[in-house]
Amino acid sequence: MPYAANGYSKPGEGAMPIILSTPLLSETWFISHFGVRNFSTQRKKNAIFCSSHGLNDNSVRRKENSSRRFLLFVLVSSGLSPTLTSSGKTKSKNPYDEKRLLEQNRRRQKENNAPEDFPNFIREGFEVKVVTSEDYKKSDSGLKYRDYEVGKGDCPKAGQQVTFHYIGYNESGRRIDSTYIQGAPARIRVGTNAVVPGFEEGIRDMRPGGKRRIIIPPELGPPVGPSTFFSSKQFEVFDIELLGIQNCQRRTIAFYSDVVCS
Repeated sequence: MPYAANGYSKPGEGAMPIILSTPLLSETWFISHFGVRNFSTQRKKNAIFCSSHGLNDNSVRRKENSSRRFLLFVLVSSGLSPTLTSSGKTKSKNPYDEKRLLEQNRRRQKENNAPEDFPNFIREGFEVKVVTSEDYKKSDSGLKYRDYEVGKGDCPKAGQQVTFHYIGYNESGRRIDSTYIQGAPARIRVGTNAVVPGFEEGIRDMRPGGKRRIIIPPELGPPVGPSTFFSSKQFEVFDIELLGIQNCQRRTIAFYSDVVCS
C-alpha cells in the first residue's frame, strides 16, 4: 500500500494513528496544538495525529487528553454523541398554552351549540386532557359517564335487546348523529359486538328510563383508517336514553332461522 502517497505513516514508524473524519482546521493550529509538522492540507476528510517517541510521559498524557477532548468535541458537533435521556428532552407544559387551548375548545363548542355541561378537551398533538365536572365517574377501562336519570328495573343482560335514543358528538361539540332526528330509536342485542366497546359498556348497566352521558376514549372507540368513517382517533360523547329491554329467542322455520325479541 502506498502509505506516503495516501497520507498514512508506515507501520512501525510511530504510535497507532487516530483518524477523524471531519473538516480540517488550519495547519498552524494543528502544529502548535499537537506538535504535528508533516500535516497535509490536501486531504479534506482524514486527519492523522501520531504521538512522538521523544516526548516524556507527562507530555504524552497531555497530548492524549487534548486529543480526547478534541475527539469529543468533534463527535458532539457532528451529532454522534450518545442519545440524551427522554426526560432531558421533554417539553414542559405551559399553563398559559393549556388555558388558551381550553378557551379555544370552549369557543368551538359554543359555535356548535354543544349542550350544557359538555366536557372540554385540551388537545396538544397526540395528548388530550379531558376536563369535566365532579359529577362524572370513571370506570377501570377509561370510560367516563354521568347519570342524569338512573331509571328503574333491571339492567340488560347478554343476548337481550335494548331500545334507546342517542345523540353523538365529537370533541368540538358538533352533533354527528341522532336517533331523535332520524325519527326512530335504535335497537341492538347486548353482547353481540353490534356497537363499539365503549358504547356497549356505557349502556350495559343502565336501567329503563335512564339518561346518561358517556365519554368514550379512543381505545374504546371505532377503528380509524381510509376504509372507515373516522379519520383520526378522538374522544366521542354520547347522550343515551334507554327506553326498554326485550328478551330474545332464536326461531327456526325449515331452512330459515332468525332471532325474535319481544
